Amino acid sequence: MNIASSTPRQDRPTLIIIGHGMVSHHCAEQLVAHGATARYDIHIFGEERSRAYDRVHLSEYLSGRDAESMALGDGALYSTPGLTLHLDTSVLEIDRARQEILTSLGRHHYDHLILATGSYPFVPQIDGAAGNARLVYRTLDDLDTIRMAARHARRGVVVGGGLLGLEAANALRLLGLEAHIVEFAPRLMPVQLDPQGGAALKARIEALGVQVHLDRATQAIHPGSTHRYGMHFADGNVLDTDLIVFSAGIRPRDELARAAGLTLGKRGGIAIDSLCQTSDPAISAIGECAAWNDAVFGLVAPGYQMARCVAARLCDLEASPFAGADMSTKLKLLGVDVGSIGDAHAATPGARSYRYIDEITASYRRLVISEDGKRVLGAVLVGDNSYYDTLSQYVSNGIAPPADPAALILPQGSATPTLGVDALPATATICSCHNVTKGAICNAIDAGCTDLGEIKTCTKAATGCGGCAALLKQVFDHELTARGVAVDKSLCEHFALTRQELYACVRVEGLETFEQVHARHGRGNALGCDICKPIVGSVLASCWNRPIQNPALVPLQDTNDTFMANMQKNGTYSVVPRIPGGEITPDGLIAIGQIARKYQLYTKITGGQRIDLFGAQLHELPEIWAELIEAGFETGHAYGKSTRTVKSCVGSTWCRYGVQDSVAMALHIEHRYKGLRAPHKLKFAVSGCTRECAEAQSKDIGVIATEQGWNLYVCGNGGMRPRHAELFATDLDDATLIRYIDRLLMFYISTADKLQRTAVWRESLEGGLDYLKAVVIDDSLGLAGQLEAQMQLIVDRYECEWANALSDPEKLKRFRTFVNDSRSDPDIRFEQERGQPRPARVIQITEEIAS
Repeated sequence: MNIASSTPRQDRPTLIIIGHGMVSHHCAEQLVAHGATARYDIHIFGEERSRAYDRVHLSEYLSGRDAESMALGDGALYSTPGLTLHLDTSVLEIDRARQEILTSLGRHHYDHLILATGSYPFVPQIDGAAGNARLVYRTLDDLDTIRMAARHARRGVVVGGGLLGLEAANALRLLGLEAHIVEFAPRLMPVQLDPQGGAALKARIEALGVQVHLDRATQAIHPGSTHRYGMHFADGNVLDTDLIVFSAGIRPRDELARAAGLTLGKRGGIAIDSLCQTSDPAISAIGECAAWNDAVFGLVAPGYQMARCVAARLCDLEASPFAGADMSTKLKLLGVDVGSIGDAHAATPGARSYRYIDEITASYRRLVISEDGKRVLGAVLVGDNSYYDTLSQYVSNGIAPPADPAALILPQGSATPTLGVDALPATATICSCHNVTKGAICNAIDAGCTDLGEIKTCTKAATGCGGCAALLKQVFDHELTARGVAVDKSLCEHFALTRQELYACVRVEGLETFEQVHARHGRGNALGCDICKPIVGSVLASCWNRPIQNPALVPLQDTNDTFMANMQKNGTYSVVPRIPGGEITPDGLIAIGQIARKYQLYTKITGGQRIDLFGAQLHELPEIWAELIEAGFETGHAYGKSTRTVKSCVGSTWCRYGVQDSVAMALHIEHRYKGLRAPHKLKFAVSGCTRECAEAQSKDIGVIATEQGWNLYVCGNGGMRPRHAELFATDLDDATLIRYIDRLLMFYISTADKLQRTAVWRESLEGGLDYLKAVVIDDSLGLAGQLEAQMQLIVDRYECEWANALSDPEKLKRFRTFVNDSRSDPDIRFEQERGQPRPARVIQITEEIAS
């Protein structure tokens, strides 16, 4: 299948790329940027059905992301004239004599060929490995196969405890399986971590409910006694399971090159020189299929370097020779921070190490320095990657360590030395994915880029894995300041304050209206603007929890909050009654059904265990809510930046695996925090056991039952930037659990930036998770009592916003489609689809109607 095509020109050579993964995509971007489509007809052949996608976050595919949303870059790239992408097309042979490739669709001539065929998962020869006992974790198709196999499975095993193995284990957890990892080596991630780091990672992962088996060599797979298969190990132990995923390493895909007679590396891979040329001058190789000095690089950043080298050379530009790669990695595996920098294993002669070990939280940090103490050579991090950016710059730029090098890895505090971005040389690499230096960022600023988004677009920094985003912002802010450009953190032209500063003013001074806030701290137009009004409204709600329909507060709300319903694209609204914990009576279900049928509403069960009713016109909202409230429902706040849902499994009452009553806890949590307004929406979940059916580890607040109580996970989300929640505290009793949640939520509300989700807020905290634990658990700031009291005020003042509005005729006057007419909007029509009403067409909502 061709995504785009252009008529070949006979007067220019043909450039073919075999393979369409991350490295191939980056090569295509570079070629287009260098104007290669003006000199070549470029064809890219990929054997998968989808455009190149991010393999680094492959498990997100099982969390609900589709192939299109995971695709790299802008699909418009492949509509560039002169560039044709052939998907679902296998290349079968390279004919070097005729300079042709044979594909499943025919032959194609090339003048130059780039091999970007990547790698394949290694599966050891084991007796009995077939079917569900021989799955692999590499492509979207592989994940679809694993998903199918998991439908009738209870337990899954991953063979391999490396990077992809841990990602595969996470995939099994997302599918609701009891997950196990079997590793041949004596520790997890043996390439990146030392024994102590491996032990810390093992402790963290086991705390998540994943069982780890080390020093295990699988010899055979036979029928199991309690599950479908039995894995027989060399030490005589047996582990039963329903499916087995192999992630025991990768091997370069060099079969086409081998058959074509190209020179290979000693351990496989297509041999290349420093310009990424193979033994045939007409063929280059990049990425995991290439072997430079007999070394194959299994990370994406070296592949990107090779891609840039080849693209520049083919466009007659100066190409930076490939001279090996920094294999430092910054990862988050099953929500656990893992970092490996430089000489992590202290292999340099005379190298010495400092180690910080915290067995309570399973945190570990190792700093490797040279024998003379003048250079930082490497580091290992488990549990907190907030040290990574600083340490990597020490290593890559040869910056001398402080007098006490151990201070670089000690818990962060006032005595901890920090490396200012001003100390970084212009050659310091900020973004390794796209090889963006500090100098390149400075040049972009000098050229007129004064917006962080412009910097990302111009330099590509932080558009790869995103791990450098925090460092990029530090460099950007510092360089603007150094040039005398004030880094404006104002909310807008009316408030020269950050959201955090504004919150403090409102809280301390007891301000309860926009007019009061503006009079004390504002400037310019006293009416404010569309930026500051919703933020002030949110802050006032978070502090005082007054009904948002009060006359003084209504002008501060956006459309959804104004009408207490989500506006849909055809101008109608959705209605979402609260269904705490997903628990609902038969009478409640009947009432919702009758209301939906009466008002002809499209009904949909949401991912948060609620029922969404679509298609209500503005004038119908009060009528619908009056009936819902009479039936015992209340607003679900689906329209607000507030607590949305508390998802729950069925817990110990019904499930044979449940160890605590997750439904009761979910009900308690939802009723406590309903109506809580925050910088962004909040989602919770409570699981009754480590099988995690409520998906608590993808929520802002996640609670998982243990035999002794509850484990608390914080600051995860499944939004645009999915992030696993982090284990915050273990085996908590009910009262302590609620107390910690109270403190954490109010600390977040008081310190977060505007529209900042808990995941991004947590990543921005200096000191990371350890700092957050100190504030919430140890009360290091002496705020615990104050935060609990603030939360209790919100709880005590709660009332259903729709019930409040229905009791006030003045508030109901705004619920009209037209100011001077109570009739329905004649432009809104519905038709039947799958037995339910659907919009007949999309209309544009005019300012007149919206008013």
